[in-house]
Amino acid sequence: MTAYLQRLTIALLLLIGSSTIFAQSPLERVEPPNWWAGMNNPELQLLLYGDNLAQYKVVLSDYEGVKITSTVRVQNDNYLFVNLDLSEDAAPGTFQIRLLDGEDIAASYDYELREREPGSAMRESFTPADVMYLITPDRLANGNPDNDAVAGMLEKPDRDFKGGRHGGDIQGIIDRLDYIHDMGFTAIWLNPVLENDMPDYSYHGYAATDFYKVDQRFGSNEEYLELIAKAKDKGIKIIMDMILNHSGSEHWFVKDMPTDDWVNFGGEYVNTSHRRHTVQDIHASEYDKRMFSDGWFVKTMPDLNQRNPLLATYLIQNTIWWIEYSGLSGIRMDTYPYPDKDFMTDWTCAIRAEYPNFNTVGEEWVNNPAIVSYWQEGKDNHDDYTSCLPSLMDFPIQFALAQALVQEEKQYGSGLIELYKMLSQDFLYADPYSLVVFPDNHDMDRFFTQVNEDLDLFKMGIAYTLTVRGTPQLYYGTEILMDNTGNPGDHGIIRTDFPGGWAGDEVNGFTGKGLSEQQKEAKAYIKKLLNWRKGNEVIHHGQLMQFVPHEGVYTIFRYTDEGKVMTILNKNAEAKTIALDRYAEMLSGTSRGEDVISGKAYPTSGEMELPGRSALILEVE
Repeated sequence: MTAYLQRLTIALLLLIGSSTIFAQSPLERVEPPNWWAGMNNPELQLLLYGDNLAQYKVVLSDYEGVKITSTVRVQNDNYLFVNLDLSEDAAPGTFQIRLLDGEDIAASYDYELREREPGSAMRESFTPADVMYLITPDRLANGNPDNDAVAGMLEKPDRDFKGGRHGGDIQGIIDRLDYIHDMGFTAIWLNPVLENDMPDYSYHGYAATDFYKVDQRFGSNEEYLELIAKAKDKGIKIIMDMILNHSGSEHWFVKDMPTDDWVNFGGEYVNTSHRRHTVQDIHASEYDKRMFSDGWFVKTMPDLNQRNPLLATYLIQNTIWWIEYSGLSGIRMDTYPYPDKDFMTDWTCAIRAEYPNFNTVGEEWVNNPAIVSYWQEGKDNHDDYTSCLPSLMDFPIQFALAQALVQEEKQYGSGLIELYKMLSQDFLYADPYSLVVFPDNHDMDRFFTQVNEDLDLFKMGIAYTLTVRGTPQLYYGTEILMDNTGNPGDHGIIRTDFPGGWAGDEVNGFTGKGLSEQQKEAKAYIKKLLNWRKGNEVIHHGQLMQFVPHEGVYTIFRYTDEGKVMTILNKNAEAKTIALDRYAEMLSGTSRGEDVISGKAYPTSGEMELPGRSALILEVE
């Protein structure tokens, strides 16, 4: 080989990241594909995968501060797990991982230790000052039609099929960042973007087939980094949707498992019972606990066994890799109670150790705050279970809000009182102000459908969500009254394409073209509230006081030493005059309140007349 060809070969190998120097290398994968110098945890586990790797000895090229502490061989000879120690002396640079066959080098891989971004460990995360815009990437906008179909991938685009891939992608989101910013959103939670090379229904992203690679039909890892960088330039944070409980059945390490216990039930499909209460039940049998946590969601989503220490480390490192690699500002963890609960403690605390200010929100889909609160950091639990999880999705408030708005008002049995009662259980949480509140999401009926397509009730729900404690989240299209009326629970309809995101769409929700007057009114309402909320410290950090609903009127206050905001919901069809003396502990010493939406001034003493079927948000002076 000439010197020129040698240099060209080395350059190409460095470009693709794997410097195997042989045409028929046995080494197919190294994960994580790179790491960083100066991490808090000096230990690093490498997964090496390829043809019959167990026969080889693993060595490293000389590199100061990096050494092999152990090599682990498992049941499947195609795997080697190599444990490294990275000392303080390990500087950014590249060293070689070599597979030796006797004295001969069978394969090698140039492993890069990168330099961390300044301030990476103390990175800013999402807080109650933010409002999340939840996006299903396949359904917001098609920015690059050329990646709709990718050669070699199993599922092709079919926009006419509600459960098919429609072509939305990362470029489409990048192209709409101005819209998202102008609406007033400060964070984006993306449904999963990792590779889902499954035969069908792959658009939702919850059956990953590669934990280190963005699905090519959404774009590339580089485009994901571009999205995060451009969003950051506009003051928008990116929150990654992750799944630790399961993968897709087409995942390469499921199709060729390292060990028999890599997947629960030995890789045989056993459906989960979904009986999440068994986790906290002091009387629960071990059998019932196992059937919940070890059972599979569906046959195409094998349930991963986080009790396997090699897999546990793999998953923790994968999370840290994405945070460090991409510059994330948060994680939303899917199906939070389903994995092994002790592993979830290890996972959350590992993140906390590397990133003390990082925020993660867990999904515990149950309407009982006693169950949801169990998982939060700082909770004093009956079984001494501890966690480092800062936040959870507030499903109890979501459920109570929808019911409160549509139920008939009775003296003490339904309607707004149910929302009051649910919020009154905040004492169960270690920190209720860190919860994420929302009117709907990608897995439930659209909020406009939940409130029977009643715009007045819709506005009340939005007003409450944006002023109650916690970090609000709105689903894409909520601002233009997207609905699934007549198709209850139909995910394909709930996740309908955003109008205007595809060439040729007759209606454009981004520009307003073709929207009904009702849709325009809802969009303007949400935009005004979001942009007002963006700069309101009282809403971001204020305490909360609520008053028992009376005759169809429910009032909450947010307050600090510097200001107060009063939110009043009036479900009565007619105008309602209320006496303000019952609010004296909040209103004493004030003179007026100005409605955020209309600008109209209201008195804060004597009586106040509330418009019928309305929500007032008053800045109290």
